[in-house]
This record gives sequence, structure tokens and C-alpha cells, in this order.
Amino acid sequence: MTKTATAPGIESLVVTITQEIHVKAPLETTFEALLEQLGPHNEKPDGVAMPMVLEAWPGGRWYRDLGNNNGHYWGHVQAIKRPTLLEICGPLFASYPLLSNLQYRLVEEAGGTRIDFHHLALGQMDDDHKRGAQEGWKFMHEQARKRAESIASRRAAGRAR
Repeated sequence: MTKTATAPGIESLVVTITQEIHVKAPLETTFEALLEQLGPHNEKPDGVAMPMVLEAWPGGRWYRDLGNNNGHYWGHVQAIKRPTLLEICGPLFASYPLLSNLQYRLVEEAGGTRIDFHHLALGQMDDDHKRGAQEGWKFMHEQARKRAESIASRRAAGRAR
């Protein structure tokens, strides 16, 4: 009996995650908080710290430093235009063939900032990882929102004194 291998359709190889986050904080504060959350203040949804290094310049690395030259490469900063754009490309969390592009566009709006997030990936990602990515980004963005609003609140209180 001869078995024929079939390639997956292109639709199954493309992952698109889009999220819109509304933050009650100024544009610059929101961008600063986003960099902190993606970097040293990163954590998993279960609350376990997972600090990352984000070198916030074109070509800068985004990785998890485990010490003693151990870690996990997530990507490189493809574009950065403070405080309105951050793009990162790389394999991110995947330990399998996957190329991702993350795009954060920050827009000033009444009462704060809107973050438009897009994660586009090409490669084989199983359904559990797709769901996990969706929830993971949602958690990370909620943490960034809280961080930005807390910073803005502290700064406003400091000016009121």
C-alpha cells in the first residue's frame, strides 16, 4: 500500500491575531509601559515572572535571558518610532518553524491611547498554541494597560501636590 503525503493548505499555515487595547494614559506613558511589560516586567498568565530583554532600537534583540549564556531568542526589533510604532519579527515562543511579525501601533484618542496590535505568523502552529497565543497576548496587553494607567495616575497625583 502506497501512502501519499499531502501538504497542509495555506490557510492552516497562517495565524492572524488582532487586538485593540484602550488605555487611559498618555501616548508616551503607554509606550513606555508597553516596553516595560514586553521586557523586564513580563510574566505568564499564572503570575510567574518571565522577564525578557527588549533592546528598543532597530535590530535590537528580544529574548529571555536565563543566565550563563542560556535563554530563548524571540525576535528582533524590525521598526520603532517612539511613541507610535513597535514592530518585532522572529519565531517568538515557537520551537518549531514559524516566522512572526508583531505590530503595535499606538494612537492618541480622547481620554488616552489606543493600541492596535497585530500578530501575523506563517508556519505550522497547532491549535492549542494558537489559542494560547491569543490568550497570552490578551493577558500581556491587559498587564501593559494596567501598568500605563498606574504610571499615569502616580504622575497625576505627583503634579497635584
